[in-house]
Amino acid sequence: MPEIENKLKELGLELPPPRQPGAGNIIPFVKTGNLVFLSGTGPGLPGGGLLHTGKLGTDLTVEQGYDCARQTMLNLLTNLKGAIGDLDKVSHIVKLLCMVNSAPDFADPPRVANGASDLLIELYGDRGRHARSAVGMATLPGGMPIEIEMIVEVED
Repeated sequence: MPEIENKLKELGLELPPPRQPGAGNIIPFVKTGNLVFLSGTGPGLPGGGLLHTGKLGTDLTVEQGYDCARQTMLNLLTNLKGAIGDLDKVSHIVKLLCMVNSAPDFADPPRVANGASDLLIELYGDRGRHARSAVGMATLPGGMPIEIEMIVEVED
């Protein structure tokens, strides 16, 4: 078993099956040169639906948001595997854009986004350290609490 998927298993996690983007005329990723740009993805569950819905700061706690960010990263890793075939080919996680469905006074989008960042560092170590933006949004599609885009450098 590849190293990264083995680490997932050790953490009690597994990659969900691939899901098609829910809205719009988009694709899950674009690979150009040694970079993979992954479309915004949310905390969808393998059987359908979302891990949670609602706004951080009114409907959901930071801890629930953190769990949603972690689920979102699993979905992104599934899409990345679809792009490159083997998650061990990642040279470096370059950048995350984490959009958090937030109440107007919610000031903790970075703590929510840590669910994704922490998982990447658990899996990839220094290769998983990345630049990141974590911003509050007035709304996200389907009421999802977080949507994340990711840019990854991969081996040729």
